[in-house]
Amino acid sequence: MFRLALVLLLAIVAPVSAQPADDILATVVKVDVKVPPTARSAATLGTERHGHGVVIGKDGLIVTIGYLVQEASEIEVTGPSGKPVSATLVGYDYETGFGLVRSAIPIAVKPIELGDSSELAERQQVLVATHGGYKSATAAVVVSRRTFAGYWEYLLENAIFTSPPISEFGGAALFGGDGRLMGIGSLFVGDAYRGGDRNLPGNMFVPIDRLKPILDEMVKHGRPQSPPKPWLGLTSEEHRGRVFIVRVAPDSPAAKTGLRPGDLVVSVAGQPVEGLESFYRRIFSVGPAGSKIPLKILKGQDFVDITVPSADRYSYIKNGPTY
Repeated sequence: MFRLALVLLLAIVAPVSAQPADDILATVVKVDVKVPPTARSAATLGTERHGHGVVIGKDGLIVTIGYLVQEASEIEVTGPSGKPVSATLVGYDYETGFGLVRSAIPIAVKPIELGDSSELAERQQVLVATHGGYKSATAAVVVSRRTFAGYWEYLLENAIFTSPPISEFGGAALFGGDGRLMGIGSLFVGDAYRGGDRNLPGNMFVPIDRLKPILDEMVKHGRPQSPPKPWLGLTSEEHRGRVFIVRVAPDSPAAKTGLRPGDLVVSVAGQPVEGLESFYRRIFSVGPAGSKIPLKILKGQDFVDITVPSADRYSYIKNGPTY
C-alpha cells in the first residue's frame, strides 16, 4: 500500500504541483481533542477524539472534520516536528461538517492550496493522507459523486466517495493529481460504490468547494451567517424507502413534542417521505430554524399529526471555552 501511494504521489502529484511531495504531506496534522462529559455529543462521539486536519493558513489555521472538535474543551495539533501544540476552535459548520482550528504557534509548513473539487470525477485517481508522511498516504479512486444523507439530520450535495477505505478517516486529506486539497474525510461507508447486488466499501469526503464560500465567515464569526436550517433532534434510519426514528436527542424539539424511537415518518407538510434525503429536503423547504414542521407519524398502528417547533442546532451545542 505504501509503495503504491508513493508511486502515485511521485508520478501524478509531484510533476504538476507547485509544492514538493514532502511539503504536501507535511500539511496534514494530527488532531487530539478532549470533550467534557457534560457535552451534548459526549454520549455519541466520546470525550476523547483523535483525527487529522490540514494546514490552510500561515497563521496556523487548520481545516478538519467538525465532529472531532465540536464542544471541545482542549485541542492539540501535531505537525511534522512531532511536538503537540495547543489549538483553539475557530469555527464549526454543521451543514457542511467542516471545523476550523488554529494552533497557538503556527505550524512550520507551507499551507496547502485549496483545489477545485468539482473537477473530481468517478474513476479518477487521488491520494488520501493522514498525519505521518509517506507511510500514511494511500492511493485511492473516486468511485462515486452523489448526495449523502446522514442519520443525524445531515444532507451533503455531491459528496466524494473513494475506495479502498482507510480506518483513520476523520479529518483525513484528499489530494488531487495537482497536489491541491480536494476534500476532508468524514466517514467509513459500506456502499461507496453501489453496484447493484454488490457494494464496495470506502470513505466519504466533504468537498473542499463547500468550504470556500463560508471560510471568511467561519473565521470571523465562528459559523456561516446564512439563516440556519431547521433542526428537530432526530436520529433516523432508512429501510426500503421508509424512515424510522431510532433516537431522539434529550431536550430537543422532537423530544418535547412526543416523537419516540420506533416512530415511522409518513409525511412532512403533507408531502410524502420516501427516504432520508426526501425527509430532510421536505423539512428544509418549510423554512429556516424556528419554523414549525408538520409531520404525520405512524405510531404502532395509529397515524398521528405532530407539529415540531424546530430550533437552531447551534443553540443546542455546548461549545467549550476554546470557541
